[in-house]
Amino acid sequence: MVAAAALREARRRAAPVLAARIQEHLRVLAMATATVEVTVDGEAGSDVVLCLSPNSGTPMLPVARVASGGELARTMLAVGLVLTASPPVQVFDEVDAGVGGAAAHRIGEALSSLARDRQVLVVTHLAQVAAYADHQMVVVKVDDGRSTVATVSTLDADGRVVELSRMLSGSPDSDTARGHAEELLQAARGHVS
Repeated sequence: MVAAAALREARRRAAPVLAARIQEHLRVLAMATATVEVTVDGEAGSDVVLCLSPNSGTPMLPVARVASGGELARTMLAVGLVLTASPPVQVFDEVDAGVGGAAAHRIGEALSSLARDRQVLVVTHLAQVAAYADHQMVVVKVDDGRSTVATVSTLDADGRVVELSRMLSGSPDSDTARGHAEELLQAARGHVS
């Protein structure tokens, strides 16, 4: 029982530190007013719950009950940035939901940093996030009236410019969008994770 009590106490001391570090990352990930708490209960402190208030005035609840899809993904990204023993593969589906501009760049940078020591798969519709990828793929769905088939293609350097242009303007042929796509890729390459 002494060991269990010591473990519980160590976890309780670590909980506010963990919460504060997650909260710092959420501020950078376009969740400036989010607050985080980590509760520790149980005999050995084995009942650990991550609680989140994503916006001012929102009650503090377990993250799975209160966060939208994008908020949940950004919270898990923040957790991954804080924890050193994260899984070797992490998947983020629309981690950038509801953001754009500078916040999207910060999310791209954070994902790039996370990918230094693990594989990170990201589903995104934002060129600002996709530009930070080491490898980019595009999914195309074709419906012939009888069935729908999705194909996945890996893009080369020129294909990335075309796809980012399409993501930015809806047209892969826009000279302005192509210029912006090239700028995004150059800025992402200059990012040191």
